[in-house]
Amino acid sequence: MKALVLFSGGIDSSTALAMAVEKYGSDEVIALSCFYGQKHDREIEAAKNVAAHYGVKQKILNLAKIFEDSDSALLKASGEDIPKESYVEGKDKEGLISTYVPFRNGLFLSVAASVAQANGCEVIYYGAHKDDAAGAAYPDCTPQFNEAMAKGILEGTGHEVRLEAPFINANKADVVRMGLALGVPYELTWSCYEGGDKPCGKCATCIDRKKAFEENGVKDPAGE
Repeated sequence: MKALVLFSGGIDSSTALAMAVEKYGSDEVIALSCFYGQKHDREIEAAKNVAAHYGVKQKILNLAKIFEDSDSALLKASGEDIPKESYVEGKDKEGLISTYVPFRNGLFLSVAASVAQANGCEVIYYGAHKDDAAGAAYPDCTPQFNEAMAKGILEGTGHEVRLEAPFINANKADVVRMGLALGVPYELTWSCYEGGDKPCGKCATCIDRKKAFEENGVKDPAGE
């Protein structure tokens, strides 16, 4: 194996998966998906569908126990409602927001480094982008965090595994633009924080997803 993609089944990770497959071929790519106690499993279902589309090997890990003390609005154990607004527009100050899950990307990337090295992968891809880092809403998506994790993974694996975040300086619309050029099957992806039959159209990820497609002059193939 050559590459491991930290893979949620959403727009960003699906675009990263497409990039890895284009560069290395489907036989050389692993998609690593993590269940972390989120309120629904629709994104895991989407991840399975997109992984099957590309014909890549997929691993699914259950890390929910680690986050059982978190009160993030994304988790089943939380009684907090998911905000119905764009987190960028809805924030009135810098700092964490209710959908932040404590050090989630740090944990995911640490697990990914172990799985990648054990499977002979030389690189890990993950889809953090600058919209998620805006206003320190998700500090584990910032360039500073990426730089620190990249160094830690490289050193911690004896320079056998490196980290790549191809969208770290791009916004959501940029990611969609890249994905459209690669033919990513966005109709198979899931972004909504809710777990209904259809996207709610009102949560932060639904709002930002719709805007990203509109900025590219196309309709979201997944609809609402």
